[in-house]
Amino acid sequence: MNQIDLKGRVAVITGGARGIGYAIAERMLASGAAVSLWDLDKAALKAAAAALASKGTVSTREVQLTDEPAVQKAARATVKAHGRIDILVNNAGITGGNAKVWELDTAVWRQVVEVNLIAPFIVSKAVVPGMIRNGYGRIVNIASIAGKEGNPNASHYSASKAGLIGLTKSLGKELATNGITVNCITPAAAKTDIFNQMKPEFIQFMLSKIPMNRFVEVEEIAAMAAWLASEDCSFSTGAVFDISGGRGTY
Repeated sequence: MNQIDLKGRVAVITGGARGIGYAIAERMLASGAAVSLWDLDKAALKAAAAALASKGTVSTREVQLTDEPAVQKAARATVKAHGRIDILVNNAGITGGNAKVWELDTAVWRQVVEVNLIAPFIVSKAVVPGMIRNGYGRIVNIASIAGKEGNPNASHYSASKAGLIGLTKSLGKELATNGITVNCITPAAAKTDIFNQMKPEFIQFMLSKIPMNRFVEVEEIAAMAAWLASEDCSFSTGAVFDISGGRGTY
């Protein structure tokens, strides 16, 4: 594993109790950062904190990311516990199952957009002012290759991730002179708990689209996130970083 220097940095990772978020927490701890895991699953947070305790400084916040007052409270508590927030990884997301547009429940469609797009906006809104005051920050949004291509039978997920790409580009430009970079990653599918929300035939469809003929490993996504969260990533902002095993065409 190549060493990324995040010593002394404080990172907030949403959806950090499992899957991609947990892998990013591991990698950032290994790189010297302190991490705060924000998640809605109290039991998973407890388990994650216990598993990561020996690797570095870890705190947890049980928070509904679509609840703006709750997110603002979590941000204040994190700053109180760690002194500041240097890095934000907007990772939390859901798929909402698979169906054609006209078969999807409108409430489910709205929920996917709320969690995958509105929540990153709310969390960024809570964290960015402190980064501006400190004159430094790194924001990494976990989007998806689906946001670039549009997966059939996943319009809600694809649209929400396309929106997250757009949010990344806008926020990156807004913060370009503040010492804060904002970038996003567009992974192909990784084998995480999110697979439990998908139909087997949809999982096979996603695999068939990847030239490397395998799913991305969460550790590979974490490695890219760690570099984007580092001082080494100093002149890329509002950018989209592909990690799709050759699937991405632009």
